[in-house]
Amino acid sequence: MSAEQRPTRSLANGHLYWIAGACGFATGVVGAGFHLAVDALLRWPDWLVDRLGFSALTIAAGAGIAATGVTLAYLLTRYVAPEASGSGVPEVEGAMEGLRVVHWRRVLPVKFVGGVLGLSSGLVAGREGPTIHMGASIGAALAEWLRLDKLDLHTLLAAGAAAGLAAAFNAPLAAVLFIIEETRKEFRYTFRSYVAVIVASAGSGFGMELVGGTAPPLRMDTAALPLMLLPSFMLLGAALGVLGVVFNKCLVLALDWRTKTFASVPWLYAVLVGAAIGVLAFVLPLAIGGGELLIPGMPSADLPLKTLLLIAAVRFIGTMASYPVNVPAGIFSPLLAIGTTVGLIGSGLLEAMLEHTDIATPPLLGVAFAVTAMGGLFSATIRAPLVGVVLLVELTGAFELILPLMVTCVTAHVVAEALGGRPIYEVLLERTLRLAGQVPKPRAEGMSSPVGIDQDPRGPQ
Repeated sequence: MSAEQRPTRSLANGHLYWIAGACGFATGVVGAGFHLAVDALLRWPDWLVDRLGFSALTIAAGAGIAATGVTLAYLLTRYVAPEASGSGVPEVEGAMEGLRVVHWRRVLPVKFVGGVLGLSSGLVAGREGPTIHMGASIGAALAEWLRLDKLDLHTLLAAGAAAGLAAAFNAPLAAVLFIIEETRKEFRYTFRSYVAVIVASAGSGFGMELVGGTAPPLRMDTAALPLMLLPSFMLLGAALGVLGVVFNKCLVLALDWRTKTFASVPWLYAVLVGAAIGVLAFVLPLAIGGGELLIPGMPSADLPLKTLLLIAAVRFIGTMASYPVNVPAGIFSPLLAIGTTVGLIGSGLLEAMLEHTDIATPPLLGVAFAVTAMGGLFSATIRAPLVGVVLLVELTGAFELILPLMVTCVTAHVVAEALGGRPIYEVLLERTLRLAGQVPKPRAEGMSSPVGIDQDPRGPQ
C-alpha cells in the first residue's frame, strides 16, 4: 500500500499541540545549528588574510573559495532538490494551498547543506527563508510519520514555517503574525491551527536557546519622537512603497534574465557570482553577506550621504545577483539592510532641512529612520505591514517607535498597492507554477480558508 493509500487520522487538540511543540522545538534546534554553522564559516576571509596576508594572491584565492562554495551549493540544489532553491517561502505557501508537495527527505538536507555553503560564501541573502522551509519540512515529516490527514498536515506546515521564522530572528510573535498575515490566502484559520502555530513558535525559541543559537544583534537605543515629525514618516513610507515595487520587479526580471542567458550553461552563473562575491569580501566587505552584522553599527557610524548611497546601490545589485543563483537563500535580511541605508539617507535629508528652521533635531533621529525604513521596505515588498511593525520591534526593541513604524509600514503598503505591486512570494509562487507547467489557480483574498476561527470541518475535536 502506497503512502497516498494509507488511512489517515486527525489528532485531538491536545495531541496536536504537543506535536506542534515538538515540530517547533526541532526546528529551533536545526535552525540554531544552521545559523552557527554559517556564522563559523563566514570567517573564512579573516582566516585567509591571517595566513596569506592581504595581497592579490589572497583575493584570487578568496574568489576561488567563494566560487567553489556557491557552485557546490547550486549543483547540490539543482540535481538533488530543485525546489529547495531560493527562500522556500513560495514552496511552503504552495504546499499549504495544495499546489506543491514538500519532499522533506531531500529538502531538509539540501536546504541545510546548500544553505550553509551558499550563505557562508558571502552571498547577499538571508537565512530566514531556509529555516522557514526546513521548519515546514519537519512539520511534513511528522505528519507523514503519524499518518495525519490533510488538515493536520496543513496545520503542521504552517506551524513549522512559523517556527522557522522564529528561529531565524528570535521573534516568535512576528512569526505567528507572519502566518496569519502573509499566508492569509492559504492558512486555514481554525482555533486549533492558530494555537498550534503559537505553540510551535514558542517551542522554536526554546530549542534555539538550548543549542546556543542567537538572533541577529539588532538591538538599538531609541527615543520617542515629536508627533510633528509623523508626516516625515509618511513621506518615507511613500518612498519605500515605490522602492518595494521596484525591488520586486527587478528580482523577477533578474530571475528571468538568468534563466534565459545561462540556459545552456546554468552552472556558469554560480561560478561568476561566487567569484565576484569572493573578490568583494576583501575589496568591499560591506557589500556581501545578509547584512545582519552591518545594520547595528550603521546609525552610529555617521556615514556621509554618498557612502550610504553606494552601500544601498551595491547591496541592491548584490541581492539581484545573488538570489537568481538558485541556492537556498532568503531575502528578508538583505531587505532590512537596504532599508537601513534608505532610512539613514532620509534622516540625513531631514536634518539638512531642519538646519534652516528653529526646530531642533531630535536625538537618535537616524536610528528612528533606520528602524522604520526596515519595516517599511519589508511591508512594501512582502506586503505584510503588521508583521513589519512587530518584527522590527522584536528585533530592535524600539517600543518607542511603534507609532512611526505603523505610519511608515502602512503608508508603504498602501503606496505599493496603489502602484499595482504584488506580494513578492505570491509572484514567485506563480512563476514556479508556470515554469513547472502548472496553471496557477485564482487566489481570491480569503477564499482558501473554508472555515472560521471557531469552526473546523471535522466538527468538535
